[in-house]
Amino acid sequence: MEGEVAMENQVVNEGVDSKFSSCSLQKFKLYETHSRYYIIGRDKSRSHWKVLKIDRLEPSELSITEDPTIFSEIECIELLNRIREGNKSTGGLKCVTTCYGIIGFVKFLEPYYMMLITKRRKIGTICGHAIYAVTKSEMIPVPHATVQSKVAYSSDENRYKKLLCSVDLTKDFFFSYSYHVMLSLQKNLSDSITTGKSLYETMFVWNEFLTRGIRNTLQNTSWTVALVHGFFEQVKLSISEREFYLTVIARRSRHFAGTRYLKRGVNEKGRVANDVETEQIVFADAHDGCPMQISSVVQIRGSIPLFWSQETSRLNIRPDIMLSKEDHSFEATRLHFENLAKRYGNPIIILNLIKTREKKPRESILRAEFVNAVRSINKNWRGGNRLKFLDWDLNLHSRSSKASNVLTQLGKVAAYALKFTGIFYCQVTPRLEGLLGYSNSEKCVDEGTVINNHLLTGDVSGDSGVKPRMLQAGVLRTNCIDCLDRTNVAQFAYGLAALACQLQALGFIESPYIDLDSHLAKETMKIYESMGDTIALQYAGSAAQKKIFSEKRGQWKPATKSQEFIRNLQRYCNNTYFDGNKQKAINLFLGHFQPQQDKPLLWQMDSDQHYLAGKHVPNSEDNTVRPTIKRSMSDGIILSESDTTIRNMGVTICKHSSAEVNNSHPSESAADMLTCESDICHCRQIYSGMVKEKSCETDEVCFDGDGDLCDFSDVFDFDWLTSSPNSHADEVLGRCSSISSENIVNEGRTDTSTCASESGSSMKGRMESIEEFNKNNKYSKSFGKWVEGDMFFL
Repeated sequence: MEGEVAMENQVVNEGVDSKFSSCSLQKFKLYETHSRYYIIGRDKSRSHWKVLKIDRLEPSELSITEDPTIFSEIECIELLNRIREGNKSTGGLKCVTTCYGIIGFVKFLEPYYMMLITKRRKIGTICGHAIYAVTKSEMIPVPHATVQSKVAYSSDENRYKKLLCSVDLTKDFFFSYSYHVMLSLQKNLSDSITTGKSLYETMFVWNEFLTRGIRNTLQNTSWTVALVHGFFEQVKLSISEREFYLTVIARRSRHFAGTRYLKRGVNEKGRVANDVETEQIVFADAHDGCPMQISSVVQIRGSIPLFWSQETSRLNIRPDIMLSKEDHSFEATRLHFENLAKRYGNPIIILNLIKTREKKPRESILRAEFVNAVRSINKNWRGGNRLKFLDWDLNLHSRSSKASNVLTQLGKVAAYALKFTGIFYCQVTPRLEGLLGYSNSEKCVDEGTVINNHLLTGDVSGDSGVKPRMLQAGVLRTNCIDCLDRTNVAQFAYGLAALACQLQALGFIESPYIDLDSHLAKETMKIYESMGDTIALQYAGSAAQKKIFSEKRGQWKPATKSQEFIRNLQRYCNNTYFDGNKQKAINLFLGHFQPQQDKPLLWQMDSDQHYLAGKHVPNSEDNTVRPTIKRSMSDGIILSESDTTIRNMGVTICKHSSAEVNNSHPSESAADMLTCESDICHCRQIYSGMVKEKSCETDEVCFDGDGDLCDFSDVFDFDWLTSSPNSHADEVLGRCSSISSENIVNEGRTDTSTCASESGSSMKGRMESIEEFNKNNKYSKSFGKWVEGDMFFL
């Protein structure tokens, strides 16, 4: 052992004595001796080599050391030869495996295990940076067999290992060495202070817990990869003989993650179940030294942010919805939307697709309570911070209209939302220097692109060929009950409308419109169908229902109904018999439950006990420890992760784009709010019905006579909906209608009571705003009725 260390030090002193530039290591080899593991890592160019040492003589502790020296390839070979010679008496040096990154380290009852990516597959590129999927992984025990006790071979230890391995990393996990795939393109090109360590703490990195130990020890992320769970697909398409790439990325949040019936609604921190961010990126290759044009748009889905649940039952394929009445002030709902405003800016547009008419009220109960929650929140939020709520029963309209009509109507909703949120667009210049420094704040040499300096400063006066950048402000949030089937249809409609805007920004088409029957629309629909299947399998255990998509393709109706029946049966079986273990595996992987010796085992605990954060409670029949309804209320048993409140985050809140925040309530971590910086803040100017983005360069804000921000975003024209022959005028609720979950009757209707009318001055100001907005006579005279100016019901 002494000879081994001496030989290492000799080579270290002879090695390149320069600071490692934190260029991302991309290929690794794992070697073992009796006392240590050695991981040799190199960059893509094979010019920088590093050594990581892991002690194997500690049975239950993790000891990791990184050699500070940068080696050349020859020096690395020499080091390995000397280590081999120094360990001949104890078995020498053996090569264990080739790998492509460390997923993390995990401990159950005694030994630590090292999780490695042993095979990868390239699935796409963004700005020249490769994106990879995991195709094979391995979990290797760290301690040598001679120092392990009987606990390491116990049945409980093996059961934990089997449970963790049931999280299949070869399905829908992806990563990049040089591009921050956990962030949207807008955040990647706008956030200049993001570091490698803080990136792992964002909500879309699923191995944050597994990598926490090594990141804290080494204070860098050179050896690990940040895994994102969700969906990634990139295709090459063409229009008018011009080619472009379409990329769709879905990122599933690790907060409140789980399965369909075990994770519903919202938890106390404002995190919702099935929280997925969908990003659509469009770019074309640069030619003849011209800048590359690239655009992206983000939309989200997430469970209805209320305290509600459904209990699986072997006798009932459609369990009743149970709504908790404990959160009278909707604090958790407010926290959720505050976090959305910090992440995406304003406005937050809610598209609620759940049923309005039911023989036995189920979804309509949640609908009414959701309306009450939005109204309650909007009472305290002013101007552009107010939530915008659109209630549209997709199931009702799909029964009474053809699929093309439904998609057309959803496309118009999407077009209106896009006029208020906008899209992201910029030009980037191909260079050898990479777009991003992945570890710490230092640069990484890789094939990639950097943003055009003209666009960063907003100074385009010197080059008439450079287009000004556009920024997305706000987001469309879509939900149904499961946020799967109906939501995916709406997200496709939004994606297609956004694609038209993106192609127009790139100069590929003149009008921001793509026909539903075009080849481009069909190819886009295939991608969104694939995404819907993937997200549905992750959350519900079966592929998504595709009634509208199948009808649009002209599929035989009996075949569609047969598929629906089979998928409903698959979901029932998975939700009833397999989701319990799946939820336990997710909690183990994310670190929501951390096993300890002489403490209750994970399979001895019921899922609804996880709300007792930080406590181990055995399965008990004492109902006093349960909430008023059975539901999974938090992220699990959290032993080491701490949540900070807004007041001690040190985050600069963007006063132009975020909602008013009450500092006395907890919210998301600072790392989840990377869009709060001033370079994301921007104002919108409306010209001829179009929203143009402009970076905020001054503190000047326009106010109306009542002290509110001048904003016409409360005005939507839904005359195209109300004039439809299939519309249901009796469902339209008047302004300031009073709706509650208690007055839902069997027909799914609500009683309404008209509140006091607005004051004369306020109404006059609103009418003047409407006239100004409609001065080009583009919109009809019949504007939709909005509850408190921000909600529309159909």
